[in-house]
Amino acid sequence: MVHRRFSWPFGGQRASFCGSFTGWRECPMGLVGTEFQVVFDLPPGLYQIAILDARLPVKQAFHIMHDEGLALVPLWDDGQGTVTGMLTASDFVLILRKLQRNIRVLGHEELEMHSVSAWKEAKLQYYGGADVAGMQRRPLVHVKDSDNLRDVALTIIQNEISSVPIFKSSTDISGIPLLNLATLPGILKFLCSKLQEQPEGYPILRNQISSIPIGTWSQHTGRASTRQLRTSGLSAPLITCLDFLLEDRISSIPIVADNGSLVDVYSLSDIMALAKNDVYACIELEQLTVENALELQYQVNGRRQCHTCLSTSTLLEVLDQLSVPGVRRLVVIEPMTRFVQGIISLRDAITFLLG
Repeated sequence: MVHRRFSWPFGGQRASFCGSFTGWRECPMGLVGTEFQVVFDLPPGLYQIAILDARLPVKQAFHIMHDEGLALVPLWDDGQGTVTGMLTASDFVLILRKLQRNIRVLGHEELEMHSVSAWKEAKLQYYGGADVAGMQRRPLVHVKDSDNLRDVALTIIQNEISSVPIFKSSTDISGIPLLNLATLPGILKFLCSKLQEQPEGYPILRNQISSIPIGTWSQHTGRASTRQLRTSGLSAPLITCLDFLLEDRISSIPIVADNGSLVDVYSLSDIMALAKNDVYACIELEQLTVENALELQYQVNGRRQCHTCLSTSTLLEVLDQLSVPGVRRLVVIEPMTRFVQGIISLRDAITFLLG
């Protein structure tokens, strides 16, 4: 046995390696430096983030979220002097469901009277038990600015959330402890920058996605998936589509024509379009179809590109597309028919990269 010393510049208490002493790149354990890279070191006053007072009326809070283009926002509790929760598009869906179960067209008064904090307290009463999965009360999930990036990514993935607040790790209690939000797009952008530094060290990047365990696939492809691939037709009730999103704890669902070809993707965040000009007060959610909801979305935000890839696309091509700002998922389609074969999300990509 020949002992040889290697330099490991990334810190940490220990590191695991795999390979021969003539070339560590033969079987890399993971992305270089990811294990020990801390989230960031923020210069004072450099970053800004939107925070809502938990005492705001629900209606006003959702109007702000729509106007600012926010799918989620941290909630500030003035009594506790800290961020205590997050307001998300899922909350808007749950509120609409609860109010419309009163069998009446929504009035403004209930949303104007109830504060966000009151809604958060009442949510477990409305949706406890088996009605909506995972609604147990829990402390705010957060990370520290000194946490390594891998742990931050795993926190987001394991808690099935889209972002996580980053708190100061120092003992200084002056000012707001919230520094920023760690998001899956930001993490993937960092990981892709590391891959681009040494692309030759990761031969798997040249593999077709059909040959690697990533994403959710239709049963027709013969691929095994831990989740069922959900799709929805244009004539389906929007409430059914929203129920799928909440029950499966996913952020989007492909919308298909009668022949199974891709038309668009409906996301939980698209529900915020109903906040524009109080559209939610003029409709009955039970009677709204997916096609109606997409038309409302187009009227408010304009038509958009549906991001797709092929089963023959390489992992590198998929990562390049997902690292583009605003792209949160790719629908895998058959090139001639646009038949939906699968879907690959940011979460899928990062889960695969981190092993």
